[in-house]
Amino acid sequence: MADLPLEELSGDQTEKVLQFQDLTGIEDLAVCRDVLQRHNWNLEVAVQEQLNLYEGRPSMYAQDSRSRPPQVVDDSSSRIYFNHAGSSSGGGGGLLQYIFSMCYNIVSSILQLVLAIFRSEVRPISSDPVEDVMTFIRSYEERYGSTHPVFYQGSYSQALSDAKQELRFLLVYLQKDEAQDTDQWCRNTLNDPEVIRYINIHTLFWACNVQSGEGYKVAESLKSGSYPFLAVIVLKDNRMAIVGRMEGTPSAADLISRLETIIQQNEINLIQARQDRAERSAAQSLRQQQDRAYEESLRADQEKDRRREEERRAREEQEAREKEQLNAQEQEIERIRLEKELTVQKIPVEPEPTNPNACHLQIKLGERTMKRRFLMSNTIEDVYYWIFSQPDSPTSFEITTSYPKRILYPCRDILTLSSAGLTHREVLHVNDLDD
Repeated sequence: MADLPLEELSGDQTEKVLQFQDLTGIEDLAVCRDVLQRHNWNLEVAVQEQLNLYEGRPSMYAQDSRSRPPQVVDDSSSRIYFNHAGSSSGGGGGLLQYIFSMCYNIVSSILQLVLAIFRSEVRPISSDPVEDVMTFIRSYEERYGSTHPVFYQGSYSQALSDAKQELRFLLVYLQKDEAQDTDQWCRNTLNDPEVIRYINIHTLFWACNVQSGEGYKVAESLKSGSYPFLAVIVLKDNRMAIVGRMEGTPSAADLISRLETIIQQNEINLIQARQDRAERSAAQSLRQQQDRAYEESLRADQEKDRRREEERRAREEQEAREKEQLNAQEQEIERIRLEKELTVQKIPVEPEPTNPNACHLQIKLGERTMKRRFLMSNTIEDVYYWIFSQPDSPTSFEITTSYPKRILYPCRDILTLSSAGLTHREVLHVNDLDD
């Protein structure tokens, strides 16, 4: 759990890590997190990729190669095990056998190199690396049955790519049918339940026959000596490196013990790689968070600027409208003032109270009652002019009589007060038409 600070994950990410662990059976939560991060936290894709690996199928990351297999570093500190038939378990005999095996393998490798140079025409040619692997798997199961570790169903290049992506050990098995004790090895060791369990849990298992084009190229690349041959490959210093070799036919217990030793000594490489990936992922996540925060802040600032600009424009438009309305009101007031000044000139002279032809009018304008005399020969329009000339008169109004109530229109058909039916004394009302 030290490699997986769950508290740094969101609730949704933590839930996906636990679901991925339940679905795949991977106990290490750091591995679960790394796989999900590599798949952008897409749980469905990550689970499917993992199931592909469990079934020996290449993942989407694996790339096929029909040319030379990818080169791996031959680590000088890698463990080399020899276990040939008939070797003695005694100390001296074992040492002599070990020295003999080393000399034999060196001489054998030199002879193989010489033969490869002068007899290159006998090299098997691979037109389809994946088909070579599938042919080997079918042949193996026809001869030894289906009880064996899960064979990776892809090319060597694909297996290397998946092991690198998934940060897992790659166990390479090269078989030569003519080699001594191959049948015993396949029937007694590779079909052992504990061997199968250990290899399936801790490694990707890729196997091929050296008599096929793909197997031959890999044997040359890994510089195999005798067979059966096993190589353990893992990501080390950002490169895939051989960290262990085994030649011969160890027992199931010896094989597991040797694999445990190699894996335990090199697990630190995967731990470091996971930490590096986690740090890179955390740094990338932090950058993304910072970018999102910056973008959100930028959008917020832009939104504030937009709102301020809208408010400024709205305020300016409102001020412009108010100013326009005020100007219009002032212009209207000035127009009415000038019109009233002109109207005063149209008002006839008020007759004397004793004039027998005078019409005495009481005109009610709002709360105020005004009195004015007109000649009976004056017109209704003259009365309108006089009322309009008053400072407090409405701009638009009508004049009505008290009883019977009727409206006096300033039309040309009724020219005089007399013809409008007014008497010498009348009460008139001014009604504001703007209310």
